[in-house]
Amino acid sequence: MGSSVRELAGATPATRDRYVDLLRVASLGAVVLGHWLMAAVTPDGVGNLLAVVPALQPLTWLLQVMPVFFFVGGFSHALSYRSLLRKRPEGPEGPEDSVYSAFLRARLQRLLRPTMVFVLVWGAAALLVQLLGGGGGLTGVTLRMVTQPLWFIGIYLAMVAFTPPLLKLHERYGWGAFAGLAGAAVAVDVLRFAAGVPYVEFLNFAFVWLAVHQLGFLRADGRIRRPALLAGAGLVTAGALVAFGPYPLSMVGMPGEKVSNMAPPTLALLAHGLWLVGAVELLRAPAARLLDRPRVWRTVVAANGVAMTAFLWHLTAMFGVYGAMLALDVELPAPASAAWWAQVPLRIALAAALTAGLVAAFRAFERPVPAPPGAAGAAGAAGAAGAAGATGAGPLAALGATLCLLGVLGLSMVGFGGLLDGRTALLIAIPVSAPAAVAMTLGGWLLVERAGRGTGVRAGRPAR
Repeated sequence: MGSSVRELAGATPATRDRYVDLLRVASLGAVVLGHWLMAAVTPDGVGNLLAVVPALQPLTWLLQVMPVFFFVGGFSHALSYRSLLRKRPEGPEGPEDSVYSAFLRARLQRLLRPTMVFVLVWGAAALLVQLLGGGGGLTGVTLRMVTQPLWFIGIYLAMVAFTPPLLKLHERYGWGAFAGLAGAAVAVDVLRFAAGVPYVEFLNFAFVWLAVHQLGFLRADGRIRRPALLAGAGLVTAGALVAFGPYPLSMVGMPGEKVSNMAPPTLALLAHGLWLVGAVELLRAPAARLLDRPRVWRTVVAANGVAMTAFLWHLTAMFGVYGAMLALDVELPAPASAAWWAQVPLRIALAAALTAGLVAAFRAFERPVPAPPGAAGAAGAAGAAGAAGATGAGPLAALGATLCLLGVLGLSMVGFGGLLDGRTALLIAIPVSAPAAVAMTLGGWLLVERAGRGTGVRAGRPAR
């Protein structure tokens, strides 16, 4: 792997924005570290350190960095989709259905190959545990919670699916398109908190995260020219909303709270996203100088190649460490006690080592699928056929992406606990079980694969 990383790093075009790659790795790394730190595991269950020590909640204004990842996603998606538009065999004015399906196929491969391996391995393990009569204690907690980070995959799938229409809005209205999504998020919170309209808050899963994603489009076109103003406005607005509105201080969800800034997202989280985007843009120049160093850039390239695999398996590693400690009769101190803090470095080191082992086992599934021999010629020959069949490719790909989105979100909610008992979770008023969620995801992926083949549009290495 070392030689391939060295070759990839050496072949980096001068035009590549290396800072975006660093932000992608750093944001996922911060989420992983945050999960390891916040988990307050005892023999009786799993709590949240921020609930035990509320004074630590302001740290979430620095460590809740998911908006940065979605911002980077918008930048990457804009470049990738525009690149495919230029490559279509029918020419720049040809139909976009084939481009859309090829774009979805390429993106879903990178997301769903490692995700489905994770899901199938854990599904088989859960079935075996429950057939053997297990599933209680920490094992049961693990089966329920290990899929929770999949919500992020589901939201990201939605961003991929909405990229083409929202990119058109961006190209026509610029900051106005962002303002429209932000205004919709404001309207949702007004209806939720002032008018008491039930269920309307769930619309902000789309409006808030797509608004952050839209900032990535603006970044791709060099239209974030005053990052200090953006950061200041976001920070002041978020502070005012928390101080005078119904929004909690923590930018991550807290057990038992009536209002969460995360699930569903609130206007306060959107303002927090503005502050973070402005802040990371202010660090762009010094970070770029650092990334010019070959060793630093090789480290970022290597980390990018396994980041999604590490994200998927990091909770598995964490629960594995706690399970081993309980099996060895190692005392689990009370969360936030002196003994608990003294154990933190060891627990994180062990979780990191176990995550590295899991990455070594599963990293191959994150690598791009190599094009088969003769694919270039086949793609050219398929141009006419792709144009002829492109009319139905876009809707088929959109249907597949929707099924994938619902399946992944459903699995993040229901987990693998109670698999044999038919345990369900409510997804948009519909009860969903783990097997049904897996079936939706696999079925949607197959539809996207079918729509993306034979279009004559080839997606190379994703632009970033």
